[in-house]
Amino acid sequence: MNQSPDLPNQARLEAINDATCVVVKVGTRVLTTPDGKLDRRRIDILASQLCRLADTDRQVLLVSSGAVGAGVGKLGLEERPTGLSQLQAIAAIGQTDLIQAYEMSLALKGRHAAQVLLTAADLRRRTGYLHVRNALTQIHAFGAIAIINENDSVAVSELKTTFGDNDRLAAQVAGLLVDALLIILSDIEGLYDGPPSDPASTRIDVVEAIDDRILGFAHDRLSKSSKGGMASKLKAAKLATRHGHPTIIAPGRDDHVLDKIFAGESVGTLFLARKHTIRGRRRWIGAAATVAGSLQLDAGAADALATRGSSLLAVGVTAVNGSFGRGSIVAMLDPWGNEVARGLCNYRSSEVEKILGQPSDRISELLGHCPYDNVVHRDNLVLTEAVRRR
Repeated sequence: MNQSPDLPNQARLEAINDATCVVVKVGTRVLTTPDGKLDRRRIDILASQLCRLADTDRQVLLVSSGAVGAGVGKLGLEERPTGLSQLQAIAAIGQTDLIQAYEMSLALKGRHAAQVLLTAADLRRRTGYLHVRNALTQIHAFGAIAIINENDSVAVSELKTTFGDNDRLAAQVAGLLVDALLIILSDIEGLYDGPPSDPASTRIDVVEAIDDRILGFAHDRLSKSSKGGMASKLKAAKLATRHGHPTIIAPGRDDHVLDKIFAGESVGTLFLARKHTIRGRRRWIGAAATVAGSLQLDAGAADALATRGSSLLAVGVTAVNGSFGRGSIVAMLDPWGNEVARGLCNYRSSEVEKILGQPSDRISELLGHCPYDNVVHRDNLVLTEAVRRR
């Protein structure tokens, strides 16, 4: 079982007390009225709770959906269009209403809203990843609250597939920070062991590990205004907890939901963070960076990475897939095509093709230079999750 009866109270208190940062994600279903317009009352209530959290000296960030939904309501449309250019325009129109509503509500409590619009590419580059983190830190230093949304008006593929929608974006934002608690506000009470509408279903209070059984509890429904669902939220929770951030899926329409959570009440479902987590540059490699190509390994090299914490040497590479430059992220595959790890490659693809299968002492002879005796150093390498669980 993933739930232990003696865990809930202690686990919740630890998650709250250890959190120096709080990332709250709120979705379209929570923020809009049945006719698709922004629910100003809900935004006022949420802003007040965020300010109370910020008054405890925690860094508070809000990842907010609702731009497209706000635009649909503002324009009086009956349903969300499917055309890309229409979605871009509607997002731009709705975003102004969304951020204005937050600014007005936060100003009543003496704080400002700082609009931060991101695309997936902003976090894929290491420099972009660090710039975003630094900007969020400075926003907090100025006493403002970052209101983060995906930049739907310019992100082309993201309007269709997004980061995995704003749930994944929230998990990645939490991954930028230290000692963060992720709270995903949903239109249901939490994770249930059956359909939430079934009276026989029970809300799960604490989940120790997100495995296939837990993922099987996702019961999603179609929505014209929202892209996320319970499956998306569980994937986001899995990503956040893997990086050491406890996650709570809680009822966003409860007027006191954040106050209750930080009072230690049993609200929603708490997902416990893993004890052994990835940090620093290796976290970016494993979660946000774009994979530019792959390296096929022999069985010995794959085993050395998976069980001995070794660097990848050229002698263990059997093939190169794709074209990439030095410093690119590559996936490392075992002889059967399963990903073992990914990491920063010290050589461009054309160079790896010349040295694959060769001992390190021949690199200089083959390339005319030898800046590294390994293809991927172990400090710049992250094992794939399935390998880490072995």
